[in-house]
Amino acid sequence: MVRQPAAGLGARIVVNGALVISALYFLLPIVWVVIAGTKSPSDLYSSFGLWFSDTPQAIENLGRVFTQDGGIFSVWLLNSLLYAGVGALGATVLAIACGYGFAKYVFRGREFLFSAVLGGVLVPATIVALPLYFLLNPLGITGTAWSVLLPSLVSPFGVYLARIHANASVPDEVIEAARIDGAGDVRIFGSISVRMMMPAAITVFLFQFVAIWNNFLLPLVMLDNQKTFPVTLGLTLWNSQTQRDPLFTQLVITGSAVSVVVLVALMIAVQRFWRADLSAGATKG
Repeated sequence: MVRQPAAGLGARIVVNGALVISALYFLLPIVWVVIAGTKSPSDLYSSFGLWFSDTPQAIENLGRVFTQDGGIFSVWLLNSLLYAGVGALGATVLAIACGYGFAKYVFRGREFLFSAVLGGVLVPATIVALPLYFLLNPLGITGTAWSVLLPSLVSPFGVYLARIHANASVPDEVIEAARIDGAGDVRIFGSISVRMMMPAAITVFLFQFVAIWNNFLLPLVMLDNQKTFPVTLGLTLWNSQTQRDPLFTQLVITGSAVSVVVLVALMIAVQRFWRADLSAGATKG
């Protein structure tokens, strides 16, 4: 048996300990929300927060959430799926195309434009929400789904990630060989490069989906009709009524648990394809 040096063992303990603490930091609120979503309003604060009550009523809470106000929560959930799904898909396509273009084509002003993209990564979304409203309002699309979808199609971080991945995973020799065989640039990108960049595409999609799903300020600024609200804005509307009716507290908690479960399910599903693409790329390499 080979003994590891004491310094190396100590470093591993420190790193693993930090990872465990970080995992607990991020998972504890999720665990609390999911467990609290199974409790009755009377048990919500009287029982231990990280353990189930003796009389769980998850089914009753879910039924109340999906029937409250004429089933408006289902509309909010579908709206969030629409905004996040379509917005993330469009942002992924644009980011992969732009990142590939920055990586594989030399043109005047390339680095300046890419620097502008990097500048966009540093701009918080809260700063651009109001200017976006003033830009879209004269077009008459504020208050509609387009006012949330169009800004969601831009992902500066996705462009940056796509360029880095294109440089690393798409060899210039493959592109030149495809051109010698008579393939055009569009065909090379769609048939060869996109497949090699699939791990980056899935990563951009996942990041953008989560960002749009959790976005609150942009829908708050753009939308004025409850039927167009996403889950984040709808739950905030319910939360504003907790002073009038404490039962809305349980509705907000259970609705938040449903929202969290959707994101967790998406991450698990996407991670499977992500690992497959990474393994395939490693095998091909």
